[in-house]
Amino acid sequence: MAELEPTALIAAVESSYRLESVLVARRLAAVARLLRHRVAAAEQAERNLGYAVIDGFEQTTAEVAAAMNLSPMAASYLVSHAEALDVRLPKVAALLSEGRTDWRTVRLIISRTDLVSDDDLIAKLDNALATRIAKWHSWSKQRIVNAVDAAVRLADPDAARERRSSADADRFIGITSRDDGMAEVYGTVAAAAATAFDRRLSQLAKQVCTADPRTFDQRRADALAALTEGRHLACACGQPECPRRSDIVGPTGGLSGTQVIISVVASEATVSGRSDSPGYLEGYGVIDAEQVRALAEAASLRLADPQTSADAALRYQPSAALERAIRCRDLTCRFPGCSRPATRCDVDHTVPFNHDNPTAGGLTVAENLKCLCRQHHRLKTFGKWQDKQLADGTVVWTSPTGQTYRTAPAGADLFPQPRTAACAAPPTLKRRSRTKQRSSRIAQARRHNREHRPINEARRRIEDARRQEISDRKFRNHMRDMLFLFKGKTSTSPLCTWVNDPREPEELPPDWKPPEPEPETSIKDPPF
Repeated sequence: MAELEPTALIAAVESSYRLESVLVARRLAAVARLLRHRVAAAEQAERNLGYAVIDGFEQTTAEVAAAMNLSPMAASYLVSHAEALDVRLPKVAALLSEGRTDWRTVRLIISRTDLVSDDDLIAKLDNALATRIAKWHSWSKQRIVNAVDAAVRLADPDAARERRSSADADRFIGITSRDDGMAEVYGTVAAAAATAFDRRLSQLAKQVCTADPRTFDQRRADALAALTEGRHLACACGQPECPRRSDIVGPTGGLSGTQVIISVVASEATVSGRSDSPGYLEGYGVIDAEQVRALAEAASLRLADPQTSADAALRYQPSAALERAIRCRDLTCRFPGCSRPATRCDVDHTVPFNHDNPTAGGLTVAENLKCLCRQHHRLKTFGKWQDKQLADGTVVWTSPTGQTYRTAPAGADLFPQPRTAACAAPPTLKRRSRTKQRSSRIAQARRHNREHRPINEARRRIEDARRQEISDRKFRNHMRDMLFLFKGKTSTSPLCTWVNDPREPEELPPDWKPPEPEPETSIKDPPF
């Protein structure tokens, strides 16, 4: 291929990539058919012989491992994937066989939907994902994961909630010593806590000077001890003038007042309890509505507003609300396949801002702004890549060889995007003072809190009452079991007659509500 032009070489890469998807689909389809044969044969043998035989899945795994020179574990995964496409996701499998999607995307769909057990729900997911999967070109891995997780939570919210509750009950932190003087730290914690912990370690690792000889990963590992002792990370540069050397930064250099900020993106309806649409936790991914509301109760809420006044559109720096709206809309860098978080990206003008004559073009509006990480920002500026942004936020990229790639904003998959009006020529406006603007924002925030506080309190009261009712029922059932175990007959005690009642169900219906409290009777003073 040395004589081919770059355009032809890129075309060869794309065609071979599609052919690879077709071949993977063909192989998985063959494995699935082999599995059907082996399962049917194993069932027939078990009926005829009357005792346990090697099941069809194990036989298929052994044959595939031998044919492809795979380990038993790798072959079992391959057979499981083939079975999932054959039985659970046939429409997604059809797209793979046509080369309209790739194996990376399909494998993510299989792994993120494997806990959906209801046949009707998995069929709906298969149909919904198949209609959208063809549009997922140029998507990063994290964005595909977010889209699938959001679809699963919307299709099966009860199962997602149950899995999260079960996982929350199993949270733990463990430490295992190694024979080389080190130890392994592992565990499972809440998503928000893990994100904050990860962010804090990175903050501490960046507080040393540039002459520190350790790698970033080594500094993050050392920051764990500093975090535990409540101090900053000491620099290891050895320079006497370094302000972060170990004899200065000790346990007294505490971390009081230091905050770790994590960002959660969600719609107002989800936060207020009017919707169960999922949210997005930066650095983690999709979280369900209950997690969003739990985090929002102790968080500072910030408005992401894409609306821009005509006057502000002629300023180079976007307003804080507009910048938040762009980052919430994009969630990641907008270059094809890039998954760097939007919070670590530059806000780029697609049509460059004209500093000499702002009215000539390149306005600071949502339709002309997008998130680009520094690497791809430089690639756009100096690497001959061309970009065009559409009104809905879609960016059409043109490579130096003329290939085009489309990237849609990742936030559009999770949150509805409001339409923004085009900006006209700026009229003469009377500026409001900063004091009035701040007072207005504070009044709006307080009004919002007053409106939603009763709703959140009512929801918390019902949830607390449900937990208490289940706990009380379990206690009463336990006492009834003990009575039957030790006495074998009913109790004659007048102090707890309920112990003779039948056992109560320990699960409450979804519409259960606590009984209304009895009115308090006021005791009047005696007439003497």
